[in-house]
Amino acid sequence: MPAPNEPCDPKQENPSVDTSEQLEVNEAQHNLDAAADASDDLAGLLADAQSQVAQYHDQLLRAKAEVENIRRRAQEDIARARKFGTESFAESLVPVKDSLEAALAQADQTVESWREGVEVTLRQLSSAFERNALKEVWPAVGDKFDPHLHQAISSVPSDLPEGTVAQALQKGYTISDRVLRPALVTVSAGPGQAA
Repeated sequence: MPAPNEPCDPKQENPSVDTSEQLEVNEAQHNLDAAADASDDLAGLLADAQSQVAQYHDQLLRAKAEVENIRRRAQEDIARARKFGTESFAESLVPVKDSLEAALAQADQTVESWREGVEVTLRQLSSAFERNALKEVWPAVGDKFDPHLHQAISSVPSDLPEGTVAQALQKGYTISDRVLRPALVTVSAGPGQAA
């Protein structure tokens, strides 16, 4: 027979059991699981980031190599242009040289035939200049002085307005709109002005 102080019902055997310890254990386990999940997520994110960095690094190396190839090709093109850039102009000048040599090879020439040969040779040279965009700069008296095309060697008093060409002394030349040699001129200082 059970003792009077002992409970008979086994469900009531330990009615005051503390469940807070069990909750703490469950909560700790839950926190560990969450930390493990977060750690797995961070590891996945890190792996993705490292993969992207490797991909970007590969793209950078390829772009750098492409830029280096472009630079090298451009330098080779510049070297070829320097080497062969005058080829067309030289081909245009060969007939001029041939004409000059032919003129010198003629023994007995009259002044008229000599002059005619020189005029033909000058036309050949002018044609070569024209084909290769080589143009004369020969300002007329009274033209406005252009420091980009003309070189003033002096300023002289003149009846012409100040800053205009008083006299052209030597032709200048441009090649494809770039000054090869400026025209030599004297510039008017205006009426009654001293240089």
